[in-house]
Amino acid sequence: MRIEKRIKRIIKNSSNVFVVGHKCLDLDAIGACIGIKAISDAFGKTCYIVVDDTEHELSITKVFNELADNINIIDSNNVNDLYKKNSVLVIVDTNKTNMVQNDKILHYFKNIIVIDHHQETDQTINGINIIDITKSSACEMVTNLMEIYNIKPNKQDATIVLSGIVLDTHNYTKKTNENTYYASYYLTACGADPKKVQYYLKEELKDYIIRNKVIMNVEVINDKYAIADGNSKEKYKREDLAKIANTLLDFEGIEAAFVLGNRIDGGVGLSARSNGNINVGEIAELVGGGGDITSAASFVKDMTLKEMKEELVSVLSKEE
Repeated sequence: MRIEKRIKRIIKNSSNVFVVGHKCLDLDAIGACIGIKAISDAFGKTCYIVVDDTEHELSITKVFNELADNINIIDSNNVNDLYKKNSVLVIVDTNKTNMVQNDKILHYFKNIIVIDHHQETDQTINGINIIDITKSSACEMVTNLMEIYNIKPNKQDATIVLSGIVLDTHNYTKKTNENTYYASYYLTACGADPKKVQYYLKEELKDYIIRNKVIMNVEVINDKYAIADGNSKEKYKREDLAKIANTLLDFEGIEAAFVLGNRIDGGVGLSARSNGNINVGEIAELVGGGGDITSAASFVKDMTLKEMKEELVSVLSKEE
């Protein structure tokens, strides 16, 4: 039985559906959650989106404000009250136990489905897994499922799912192929609004200024690795570190970019991006993180920013 057909059967036979993304939600994670909600709706199943994050980036706040009356958002403490014998948990945009909003909910479920585009590790959750690192985003993968099941999401849902694709492809400049464009076409045919996508992606000017200050503090190793670290007295959002890494990758000769900073949620964060010639996921694993060939991250609480940078520089200096 094809895995897509198996997933359809599990959801249709479930009592209800829970969907969860990674910690520090972004548009790809929440967009994939919304896509699973659309599939659940089509099969007549109540869907709950599990969110424990207490702070959100601007784009996520916009989505939650607009969908407040149309989605069931719960925190992990509510799972016990809503869980039933045949409930199913769908995990999107991560496959790692330590990256899920709250991994304590995993033990409730006999049926767990994982839909992700990141590289597998020893932390990968054991479930019914669709993991494909060639895909641009979890939103692209969920769109593929909707197309296979002939499910057409409403305009608002389609727009949010499309936003996840646009975010993770960096406006179709990274990890994009004909399948990515077809998924985007499918969503647009369902009514997705490209102008609204840009609204979700708009950012605050102060965040742009903060990122540019970090970019000014960049050094290059082996003529191809760009490393930038934030001010040790400042704290940064996870998404800002990722956006800086994406920007550095746009410069001539840079094949991989690494950005470090003290995170507002505690600890030290690393965001890494590559053009596909260097596996930043493998490099991130050496400094307490992980990811895939083109996108990776690390988050540690037992090191200072200076120590994290020294370890990263040591790792990169040994790379060819």
